[in-house]
Amino acid sequence: MKAQMPGNMQNMLRQAQKLQKEMTQAQNKLNETTFVGKAADEMVKATFTGDHKLKDITIKPEAIDPDDPDMLQDLIIMAVNDAMQQIAQQTQKTLGQYTSGL
Repeated sequence: MKAQMPGNMQNMLRQAQKLQKEMTQAQNKLNETTFVGKAADEMVKATFTGDHKLKDITIKPEAIDPDDPDMLQDLIIMAVNDAMQQIAQQTQKTLGQYTSGL
C-alpha cells in the first residue's frame, strides 16, 4: 500500500515546485538580458549579459591616448563596474521577490 502525503504537504510541494519553475524562468530571462555599462561621456561601453558574460566593448578613438594609458584603464573599469551594478540591481529586483522570505 502506497503512503499518501497529507493534503497540506501536497499543496506545499506543488507551490514549491511552481516557485522553483518561476525562479528558473526569471533567472533565464535575466541571463539573456543585455546590460550596457558606460564610462564618462560614453568613451567606453561594456556590454554584458545578465550572467556576467562580456559580449562587447566599444572604445571611442579619443579615449586612446598613448601618453595616458591609465585613463583608458580607468574608463574600462568604470564601464565594467557600471554594467555589474546594473546587473546586480536587476537581479535583486527580479529574484529578490523569491528570496525575500528566506
